[in-house]
Amino acid sequence: MRVSKSFIPTLKEIPQEAEIPSHQLMLRAGLMRKVASGIYEYLPLAHRSLIKIMNIIRQEMEMVGAQEVLLPILTPAELWLKTGRWQKYGKELMRVQDRHSRDFALGPTHEEVITDLVQSELKSYKQLPLNLFQIATKFRDEVRPRFGVMRSREFIMKDGYSFDVDEIEAEKTYWKMVEAYKRIFKRCGLFCSPVEADSGLIGGNFSHEFMVMAETGEAAVAFCKSCDYSANLETAKSIPTVSLINEIRPACKVPTPNYKSVSEVSNFLKVSANQIIKTLIYVTEGDPIAVIIRGDHEVNETKLQNYLKVFELKLASHEEVEKITHMPMGFVGPVGLKDIRIIGDLVLKEGHGYIAGGAEPDVHWTYLEIGRDFPTPEWADIRNVVTGEACVGCSQPLNVGRGIEVGQTFKLGKRYSTPMHCVFLSKSGVEEEVTMGCYGIGVSRTLAAAIEQHYDEFGICWPIAIAPYQIHLLLLSPNDAEAVRLAEMIYDQCVEKKIEVLYDDRLEASVGFKFKDADLIGLPISVRIGSKSVKEGIVEIKIRRNPQVMKVPIAQFFENLIDLLQEEWKRCEP
Repeated sequence: MRVSKSFIPTLKEIPQEAEIPSHQLMLRAGLMRKVASGIYEYLPLAHRSLIKIMNIIRQEMEMVGAQEVLLPILTPAELWLKTGRWQKYGKELMRVQDRHSRDFALGPTHEEVITDLVQSELKSYKQLPLNLFQIATKFRDEVRPRFGVMRSREFIMKDGYSFDVDEIEAEKTYWKMVEAYKRIFKRCGLFCSPVEADSGLIGGNFSHEFMVMAETGEAAVAFCKSCDYSANLETAKSIPTVSLINEIRPACKVPTPNYKSVSEVSNFLKVSANQIIKTLIYVTEGDPIAVIIRGDHEVNETKLQNYLKVFELKLASHEEVEKITHMPMGFVGPVGLKDIRIIGDLVLKEGHGYIAGGAEPDVHWTYLEIGRDFPTPEWADIRNVVTGEACVGCSQPLNVGRGIEVGQTFKLGKRYSTPMHCVFLSKSGVEEEVTMGCYGIGVSRTLAAAIEQHYDEFGICWPIAIAPYQIHLLLLSPNDAEAVRLAEMIYDQCVEKKIEVLYDDRLEASVGFKFKDADLIGLPISVRIGSKSVKEGIVEIKIRRNPQVMKVPIAQFFENLIDLLQEEWKRCEP
């Protein structure tokens, strides 16, 4: 493709709306443009890369026996009502009505639709296993779209669904799909790991997220460098240190004049934050609950929500706290709490000598003993793990980093087959419910994640497998007839050899401008042709991720180019 005939509107400046590198570079390199908040147009370069990602997915899905379908984006409310997700999904579900006032949703995912399809056709165990997938546009009414296509309201997704006769066969399918996902992301040039995850609104028995580690990632991930343990912070576990003191004393109140926060109280009393109990009040769709947690820890609201089995969970406002506890904000503690359910983080269970709010202004309790000075709470793991705590797998220190979720797998069990009556006749002639799995990949997010892992100060550094083109051919001397002839010859031969080439043949663009565009767009290999090439009989070749420029004799150009391309492809081998 010739740049003079292409639609690649690059930008010199970083758009103000762009917050992270992938967002900035996708706009600057002419990959996309914004239509509205969280809604983007994909331009030719991005479209080529997206098609390559989709083709890799299709190839790997075919290898594991999955078949491609295409399901409707517009889905009737009746299907969502059967599983209870019409209410559970909340405001993120894009809802519309037709002219007859019938309710529909723009699908963020398609568990209900695919289960309805299969249950209408499934008769016998002989039709199983069945593995179906699609690649389609999805919709989610994000409260705050941000980071470009990382968190958008319209996005491209691969979603797949497996149907098996029982849990044993379903688990075999699940792990087969996990391995396929590992290959997909490796082939896309991503350094990606599956981590244990929460099933969220999809539901099911267990789940793994595929995380691309990047500083700009939205998700926190706990991982161990000494063993294979890794988990999203929403589900991560650790072996924490316990807060102990040398002796147990009677509880007593001490004045803490206007000192409310953990840091303020610990500094004033000259104690460690791990000796303090934080008491937090949460409001749910049922009764309010109190949570007690160590002062140096943070509540993991996903763990708490799962433990409570509630749909809605939010911190109480100042007014709600005082109304519920009859204690002043900043001095709420477990002593004296009445008529409220108390959930305690497990880490507190073995500790002694705690400090907590005194239930009156400017006062805290010291030397508190759980079970002696206030009732023993319900114990649950409801906190975030912390860097340096011991790994549950090998007891070595854990690390907490940031990751971008590009895919997720779910072992659904009978979460959807039961309410939607998706059944089959077993070998013994008994009607049984099918066991399901669900497997998603954010296609547009994978594109952005690849950029987050592969860029430098000048622009994108594409992995070759998903690069819009493999070669960027730059004509540096458009007024030199011999240089033009050589560039045209190389371009024609690349096309003939089916090497994907973007040919910058622009007459008006300066050499510096072409170099900057080449670095910004970031194709794996650039080839530079100018008057010097003709005079010296050489061609300049540059690997995008390497600052060194190679000079190759024209006669040996294609031999060297093929070798370099093969080296780039090896970097994307699974």
